[in-house]
Amino acid sequence: MQDTLIPIDLLHWLAAAAPILILAFLLVQLRWTAQQAGTTGMFVAAAVALLLFQTPVETLAAAGAKGVWDSAPILFVIWAALFLYHVMNKAGGYEALRQGIVSFSRNELFIVVALGWVFTSFLQGIDGFGTPIVVVAPLLVAIGMRPVYAVAIPIIAHIWAKYYGTLGLGWIASLQVVDLNAATTAAMGTQTAGLMIIQVLLGGFTIVWMYGRWAAIRHAWPLILIISAIQGVGQLLVVQFQPVLGVFIPAALAMLALYPLSRWRRYADPSTDIPVRPAMRGDMTGDIAEKTPPMGLAMSFMPYGVLTLITLGSALIDPLAEALGRFTVGLPFPDVATGYGIVNAAVDAYSPIAPLQNPGTSLALTAVLTWVIFTLRGYYKTWQTRHPDEDTSIIGGLIASAIPASVPIIAFLVMARVMDHSGQNEALAYGIAAVAPATVYAFMANGIGVIGAFATSSSTSSTLMFSDLQQTMAKLKELPVATILAAQNAGSNIGNAIGPANVVLGASTAGISGREGDILRKTLPWTLAAFVLTGGATVLMVMFGN
Repeated sequence: MQDTLIPIDLLHWLAAAAPILILAFLLVQLRWTAQQAGTTGMFVAAAVALLLFQTPVETLAAAGAKGVWDSAPILFVIWAALFLYHVMNKAGGYEALRQGIVSFSRNELFIVVALGWVFTSFLQGIDGFGTPIVVVAPLLVAIGMRPVYAVAIPIIAHIWAKYYGTLGLGWIASLQVVDLNAATTAAMGTQTAGLMIIQVLLGGFTIVWMYGRWAAIRHAWPLILIISAIQGVGQLLVVQFQPVLGVFIPAALAMLALYPLSRWRRYADPSTDIPVRPAMRGDMTGDIAEKTPPMGLAMSFMPYGVLTLITLGSALIDPLAEALGRFTVGLPFPDVATGYGIVNAAVDAYSPIAPLQNPGTSLALTAVLTWVIFTLRGYYKTWQTRHPDEDTSIIGGLIASAIPASVPIIAFLVMARVMDHSGQNEALAYGIAAVAPATVYAFMANGIGVIGAFATSSSTSSTLMFSDLQQTMAKLKELPVATILAAQNAGSNIGNAIGPANVVLGASTAGISGREGDILRKTLPWTLAAFVLTGGATVLMVMFGN
């Protein structure tokens, strides 16, 4: 084990853990918003750094400024993704997608899988930030699903798509926090996608079991395996050449696969062999003609075809990719240190950003093109005429949704950088290393990601908070860094199934505020199973993969 000047005692270990524990308490117990809890955690981390970790004010200021800068590429993706979402939503695009999917089949279970799993994952690939839950939960209620299940199913179903979703936001966040060589980066990406196959399969079987228990699984197992192969194996393959498309491409392919699957007689006709359907109130009661969108399914899917072409072109056409990557922006920072010998060297351009290669550029360009096409076709006017009570302001909706998503990201990144620059992460790592054998830690590594996502209701925030710690722990325990970081990434997905903010968000959109405990009772067993399976897979990867 390496030497450190930081006192590794109970006082310093608890102090280093205090920002995380307080953040979790404020979010879970006191139900503070992410903005309130995140900023509080940031100030607690700063206070601990000043009072117990001998961190000068100039070091603290540099860490805070780096955290703000680290948030820039992530915020660009957030705002652009939400811009595209509102451009689509305010024209009735998502309603057109929903109706197109529902019209495919008379098989209720097929519709539940299509909306609750495939469509949810597709939305996560593009928008994220709660959008899949907000959009899909009311749609499931509309087709006759009990509200508790209507929230639990999309929460579980889209977990696999969290890390590489929103055009690789989690991947981008990882690379902002940890410094890896090319080989370790590639190995981390591959192993992360491999562990997430567990989430795909377990998610598919769980939501079908929720719908109709074992009879439903007997009816739907071929469908589950086909969709799982497209999503899980597809993600594993895509991340080999373009991680930012790791969810988008397989999720889009799964959407396209719904049509031929709906023609299969097994899933085209109503199922008569599922006697018990706990998730449903009765037969499908959704009236797909209640809201008439001004466009068809093909036009509603058009923006994502455009996005695919723009993203693939900018990434795979070498001369274009090289030209876009020439423009970079980075900020200079001086060297800073602490009294315990934690040193961060001076840099001329800290964490340089290539904005034209950022996924946010592709998203923003797609959103603008979509807005122009939809405006020229009169979709916004038609939708507003048909539904005058709905808010049609794209910019207003963007600001209202993006600001609450942005503030916590900045706070968590500043908190992460303060903990890093002051040595709090190092203290946590040494403290855990002192009591956990290597194999036990490998099994528990994804659990740290689960805790982070549970505390923050965000896989990205968990990644930002704990990736540096996990990297340090892997080195201390002589474990493969790529594998431990992959476990962290997988765990940061899993914890979202019990993230309080996600559950509260879903309950409010499904009209069952106050029943969050009932929803957690549905998602907690899946979370525990995913944690155990992922821990076992991580140990096997450590034992046989190196």
